[in-house]
Amino acid sequence: MAKREIPKRFQPDAIEDKWRQHWEKGGFFGADPNTKHKVFSMVIPPPNVTDILHLGHALNNTLQDVLVRYHRMNGYETEWLPGVDHAGIATQVVVEKQLLRQGTSRQKLGRKKFLDRVWEWKNKNGDNIINQLKMMGCSCDWERTRFTMDEQLSKAVLEVFVHLYNKGLIYRGKYIVNMCPRCHTSLSDDELERNDKQGHLWHIRYKIKGSDDYLIIATTRPETMLGDTGVAVNPHDERYKRFIGKSAILPLMDREIPIIADSYVDMEFGTGALKVTPAHDANDFEIGLRHELETVNVMNTDGTINENGGKFQGMDRYDARKKIVAELDKSGLLERIEDYTVPIAECYRCHTEVEPSLSEQWFVKMSALAKPAIEAVESGAIRFIPDHWSKTYLHWMHNIRDWCISRQLWWGHRIPVYYCEDCDKEIVAREKPAECPACESSDIRQDEDVLDTWFSSWLWPFSTFGWPDKTPELKTFYPTKSLFTANEIIFLWVARMVMAGYEFMGELPFKDVLIHGTVRDSKGVKMSKSLGNGIDPLEIIRDYGTDALRSTLLLLTPEGQDPFISKQSFELGRNFANKIWNAARLAMMNMEDFDLKDKQSAPAPSDAADRWILSRLAETSDFVNKCFVEYRFNTAAKALYDFIWRDFCDWYLEIIKPRVYSDGDNQPDDTARHIMFYVLDGILRMQHPFMPFITEELWKTLYDTVGTERPQESLSIAPWLNVPESYRDTELEARFSAVQELIGAIRNIRSEMNVPPGKKADVSIKPSVDTVARWFEDSADYIKLLAKVNELTIDKAVSKPFQSASRVIKDAEIYVPLAGLIDVDVEKDRLQKEFDKLETLLDKSTKKLENSDFVSKAPKDVIDKEREKNKDYQERLEKISKNLEGIIGW
Repeated sequence: MAKREIPKRFQPDAIEDKWRQHWEKGGFFGADPNTKHKVFSMVIPPPNVTDILHLGHALNNTLQDVLVRYHRMNGYETEWLPGVDHAGIATQVVVEKQLLRQGTSRQKLGRKKFLDRVWEWKNKNGDNIINQLKMMGCSCDWERTRFTMDEQLSKAVLEVFVHLYNKGLIYRGKYIVNMCPRCHTSLSDDELERNDKQGHLWHIRYKIKGSDDYLIIATTRPETMLGDTGVAVNPHDERYKRFIGKSAILPLMDREIPIIADSYVDMEFGTGALKVTPAHDANDFEIGLRHELETVNVMNTDGTINENGGKFQGMDRYDARKKIVAELDKSGLLERIEDYTVPIAECYRCHTEVEPSLSEQWFVKMSALAKPAIEAVESGAIRFIPDHWSKTYLHWMHNIRDWCISRQLWWGHRIPVYYCEDCDKEIVAREKPAECPACESSDIRQDEDVLDTWFSSWLWPFSTFGWPDKTPELKTFYPTKSLFTANEIIFLWVARMVMAGYEFMGELPFKDVLIHGTVRDSKGVKMSKSLGNGIDPLEIIRDYGTDALRSTLLLLTPEGQDPFISKQSFELGRNFANKIWNAARLAMMNMEDFDLKDKQSAPAPSDAADRWILSRLAETSDFVNKCFVEYRFNTAAKALYDFIWRDFCDWYLEIIKPRVYSDGDNQPDDTARHIMFYVLDGILRMQHPFMPFITEELWKTLYDTVGTERPQESLSIAPWLNVPESYRDTELEARFSAVQELIGAIRNIRSEMNVPPGKKADVSIKPSVDTVARWFEDSADYIKLLAKVNELTIDKAVSKPFQSASRVIKDAEIYVPLAGLIDVDVEKDRLQKEFDKLETLLDKSTKKLENSDFVSKAPKDVIDKEREKNKDYQERLEKISKNLEGIIGW
């Protein structure tokens, strides 16, 4: 057979596009709803159509893809449905900014033309995120890609709204909502980002009508006082009992407002007297309802003061605040200003501070929907991984509030509510009625608002498979098995999907919810655009390759924890890919004339090293299988990393080199080559879900090398590794662990004593246990080969030779005579100089750590580094001291 040229270097860019096209052309990732096979299904958390791939996406989708590829290789009909969310606010903001740069606006265009522009933008840019997912190696069923405003998904949204309205669970009412002055729309509580900032408490004097007395009231938002319609005190507060039932005069507005008693008032906060602004605070709104107070809205949706704000009308809320404070001070009504940490809520999209405002909105009653969703988690029907996130879920669900679902936007699913202009009849319908059912008028208009983006997203696990129609896909693929997501959308998305699943499908939407960590930079700070500490995954793919990106994220993300990542971190994955490539290349170079055709069954090992590597392969395969069941992807990735790098590359390939190497006088051992082939094939199968590109390339090359057709067109649909249980040999693995420790100790001695690489050493081993002695004797050839040993003595009675280096390992002592290996005098001088230098450094470091000024004033990381250096100096001194003892011959 002619020799194949396998490139010396692994070049990801030379193979990745080829295999992406091969997978897609072959249709390997599609799923048949009429299958007779066992089924595994997942739906992708739909990224926003405005998104570009970031490391959070990369981690989330790599985790999903690993599990999907594993199940596909294990014979499941595997459906991983991809898609994109229309992202109401985010997309509208993008297009509005584009219009602003062009000197126009959505208001100038009008609703229809504006929506045409948004669809034009979506059709041009909507595939970006899908293409980026393909770059990541995601094995989704691309033929079933969905968009939350597709016709079928829009049909599902209408069906759900009508169903909930007819059931009495959707209603319209005035309530305090979070208004974003920048986006001009309401936001649910779960769409807010909450932070603290340094602000003030302004203590304002409210005059008691008909008296010279004042009530001092503290507020963090003095501009809202323009809408005050009452003052509340706690009925048990002795300081204010005499004022209950009287009236106060609202400063600057000269409006008479009642003083009421309400147990909500915290006597310890501020002065214990509370200004009540029902139109601009949720708690004040409830107080206002209880006491029938007037509601006075003083703000427009853009955050400016409206006509109810008197002379402050037209001012921005913060400009009005400054003006109001100045006038209060001038009028002698500002008692004092106190520094105060203020909790604020910001729009999750534009980060503008939201304004609580009274507004008429559409709501969903959630308490009835929440009951089965609570039971699902409490009973274990749905489990969170890690489990502690179930407590977060349940806390929110037990305290759930009604969901504000209307948004003052144009992009999104328009609310299917219609109004008769002649008789004011409210009509909820799946399509616009031709006439009013009450008065037969054809003058009908639709509600201007759209639904919250999450109103379509909560239907994602079943609407994507064709609901409300009864499709084969829905029957086969719902419910799905697993959901992968981040903790910040447990409330926004996960909980709502569970509620929707039970309400509309009568069963849970998924069984397992894996909450993965948040990607942070090397200092532990969450990556974000604003901080400039993000890493572009597409840049990592270009510089290191997709497999390096994926494997690094998997190896550095412990289960349930946040990974700390820098750009240099991806050298880990690149080096691992290079190691796999080089090892496979070495193996295949020694298989050029190997005929596999009559050796298709599992190999029969004869040599101990062969039996050992097969035992390790069986143990690793079994362990990785268990990890997949338990969603321990980091643990699985590390187990495979250790097996490939250490067991296969560093040990087995080195041991069998003399057996597989072919020259004029030496014929290669076909048993060793068969086992080398079998193990390499198994490695590529197990590693494929983690690193799909390099494994696919090497798997094809492996079969081409031995002149045999691949069993399948793609490794992605090849069977998962199934190693015979008979290969397991725990005693042999224990023997090799002892031998590896021994060889490692000899190698360390050679390195520390500067023994030239080409020189073989005599080694004496003094075992303390008979079993270990036998293991070393049986492995003498391996020890001589890998530790470069000339004469090997294994004897329980051996004594330490003169001028020898020594090591103690488990159940044995090792002696390496140095005479003849090195110039003892030169080495002694070198070690003494190194010892003296380290002693000086240690003394300097110790004094620094004993200095109270240094320990009390230096940053913690500087102190920690100094302690690490001190420990390192001590350990190195101890080693050199032992080596000097060996040379001097004490």
